[in-house]
Amino acid sequence: MATSRSQPEISTMTREPLKPFLKWAGGKRWMFESGQFATPEFTGRYIEPFLGGGAVFFETRPRRSILSDSNERLIEVYLAIRDDVQRLVPLLHSHARLHSTSYYYETRSRNYSDLTERAAQFLYLNRTCWNGLYRENLKGNFNVPIGTKQTVILATDNFDAWSTALHGAIISAADFEETIDLAGEGDFVFADPPYTVRHNMNGFVKYNQNIFAWQDQVRLRDAIRRATDRGAKFAITNADHESVRDLYKDFGHQRRLGRHSVIAAKATHRSHSTELLITS
Repeated sequence: MATSRSQPEISTMTREPLKPFLKWAGGKRWMFESGQFATPEFTGRYIEPFLGGGAVFFETRPRRSILSDSNERLIEVYLAIRDDVQRLVPLLHSHARLHSTSYYYETRSRNYSDLTERAAQFLYLNRTCWNGLYRENLKGNFNVPIGTKQTVILATDNFDAWSTALHGAIISAADFEETIDLAGEGDFVFADPPYTVRHNMNGFVKYNQNIFAWQDQVRLRDAIRRATDRGAKFAITNADHESVRDLYKDFGHQRRLGRHSVIAAKATHRSHSTELLITS
């Protein structure tokens, strides 16, 4: 399913950064906070095919962008914030007033027919589930248990600003290659794929309900190469693994980034790790 809105003709000048509205595993806000990454200058559109929590988009705040992800429920949240934020926010407040352990599991099991109601449900679950994790069962239903945090409405929430930031965006649920193939002269592509390496789990990892295989890493590399041939710039974050470094050995510039993992339940179990940054 792909959903988008016509994109207005507006300047590419950036605005003040915003903190993302989602907590998302693998989010890239730390790259800016640690001073290890800055979005390069570009004259065209910002293109992000693995949107997730949108940390790089909200840090960059481009005037024109193409945003996509294969997770349709995630994309619905961005569409609701862009197009129906005045109805979304009261729905989220309603979830906040009713929040309890029983209400969490009751809401998690509900199926809403309305896009904005599904978006409010997604946001509520994201803010109250364990560590902001997104995971589905074999039937495609969200199945993460409740977490320890009780706050649904945050002091830092700025839904009007998030909506404004998304007004210049074409947003769709799409395969990454379809999105990257739109990139051309002057555009900048930021790609943060699932960190599949050649030998882990026989060369694939679970990406929502989809399998992201090693062949998809190769397909990503080839799509980015075609985009650069058309005049686009790029930055890719990926696993700091020999197979990935070898995949890009004759394409782009590689740099190792250091970070602390935030997925472990206890801070004492969170470790230092490295990721690979590949840029044009």
